Amino acid sequence: MTEPSRNVPWNCFSGNRPLLSLALVASIGLAATVSASGAETNQPAAAPAKPELVKEKQTTLGLYVTSREAYEKWKAEPDRIKIIDVRTPEEYLFVGHFAMAWKIPLAAQSYEWDAEKKQFPMKPLPDFVARVQTVAKPDDTLLVMCRSGGRSALAVNALAKAGFTNVYNITDGMEGDAVKDPNSVFVGQRLVNGWKNSGCPWTYKLTPERLVLPKTP
Repeated sequence: MTEPSRNVPWNCFSGNRPLLSLALVASIGLAATVSASGAETNQPAAAPAKPELVKEKQTTLGLYVTSREAYEKWKAEPDRIKIIDVRTPEEYLFVGHFAMAWKIPLAAQSYEWDAEKKQFPMKPLPDFVARVQTVAKPDDTLLVMCRSGGRSALAVNALAKAGFTNVYNITDGMEGDAVKDPNSVFVGQRLVNGWKNSGCPWTYKLTPERLVLPKTP
């Protein structure tokens, strides 16, 4: 399915994360309104979110785990539970990833600097849900990860709209939340939580057999 690309006002390589745009959910897939069986589905009713979660990390399904919880959950049932990493190939290469995760980008990194927003905007990939459907069924248990829980929430909502029912948001992502203490030498760095800061295994070495990328034009 072909759709004009749109810039999305958030970026994994920017120090600031504005409120996530609803435009991404719309672009990722008019296909997201269709389930794996091809039948149209309704948007699930919003589930109660954990009160400590910021709005951009909340999902319609209301299923949440931390990185450590996600790893323990996967380790207990690796044949039944799938971890989906929706970050970009650049992040897999230069930040690292969990080797056994399915790497299915939600959006592509652009390289056109937005001086007003002071970031490189991302462009949504409209075939995201279709690519997930090649490795997972609607009743599978999926644990979805991004950098720190925002993109993964959008991914969960898109999958829920397509009929997936058991999809968790990994709320602290691969890198975790930023240090907010202005007196810390690490202020602004993502060291508070996250997969890499929680003792979970990760690597820089890519696993091509677990990459599900969009087709090149």
